[in-house]
Amino acid sequence: MKKTDTIADIADGLLTRYPACASLYLKMGNAAIDVRSNSLALLTELNLHFKEFIGPRKSTDITIFALEGKPEPMPFILSEKQPDPGKTKIKEEFIDLESGRIVRKRLTGMMLFFDKTHHVAFGPCLANVNQVVNFINNRFIEWMLKQNSLLAHAAGIVAQNRGLALAGFSGSGKSTLALQLLCSGATFVSNDRLLIQRHPNGLKMYGIPKHPRVNPGTILSLDFLHGIMTDKDREAALKMETDALWNLESKHDVIVHEHFGPDKFKLAAPLHGLLILNWKRTPQPLVISEIDIAVRRDLLDAFIKSPGLFFLPDADEPAPDFSAQHYIAMLSGCRVFEATGGVDFSGATRFCHHFLGLDTV
Repeated sequence: MKKTDTIADIADGLLTRYPACASLYLKMGNAAIDVRSNSLALLTELNLHFKEFIGPRKSTDITIFALEGKPEPMPFILSEKQPDPGKTKIKEEFIDLESGRIVRKRLTGMMLFFDKTHHVAFGPCLANVNQVVNFINNRFIEWMLKQNSLLAHAAGIVAQNRGLALAGFSGSGKSTLALQLLCSGATFVSNDRLLIQRHPNGLKMYGIPKHPRVNPGTILSLDFLHGIMTDKDREAALKMETDALWNLESKHDVIVHEHFGPDKFKLAAPLHGLLILNWKRTPQPLVISEIDIAVRRDLLDAFIKSPGLFFLPDADEPAPDFSAQHYIAMLSGCRVFEATGGVDFSGATRFCHHFLGLDTV
């Protein structure tokens, strides 16, 4: 690489040295994505993760290269990406070129190159499949944001063709509630990132194809997740104080099709309601009230998600509107509820069952 290289130059150079030999074709929301790689082993791993979203080969909206290779030194000085609020560890460095952006993952050395038309993940991909999955999902998110969508920090579930988004500040339990609803007949749409888009016939939500990642507190609260943790880790978690347990960051993947069967992960659904979990671990009773989000702007912070480092607006297009007012306008016609009082998953589940019509099935 040279300091004068563009993202296109870098991509062409990498593909010359690491030619892609095969590809995986994905259908995600409205996007057709072709993932190409020089590693059949990597494509096998990606096939397992995206198995429910493999689509028929046709015209492609996004082409992504995931190239297995040895990380190379770069002739650029990269800037540190400051951690999100509440986080302290710096995980990424980046530099903006005139033509696009380069991101380097500090811990793994993975290099991510992208501009308007080039999307390349390069480095020890097979040892870091989760980072490749995240890169693919981030390219999908950017594509959707440029199709007049907004990004939300929320889970999504659907039943009886009625969709419900679950939002809340970090550690509020939206993944736990979503999984409990899957146990009683709902279908999964997304775990932690949700795209919302206005259509002539109403609001729609689009999920990100990433399986739920849950902490030990969630695992202990749901019997069917028993085998996800080792017996040793389970015993250690059982000895922890409740607050410490629920604040413990030790993520485990819940593979939806393994625990709930096929066709329980759907990436697009109508959106009729938003439940914001603003409860606390207190003995107070749960209260769920319908609110006007235009009045309760304080709760928008639990729902709005910044596109972050992996979004690059097009220089020749108007910048997307990610303002709070645009989120409020987008949610027009969507009923919004706030859960306050004490944490009560049983009570919240009953409310969601009623909203989704599961209590009449």
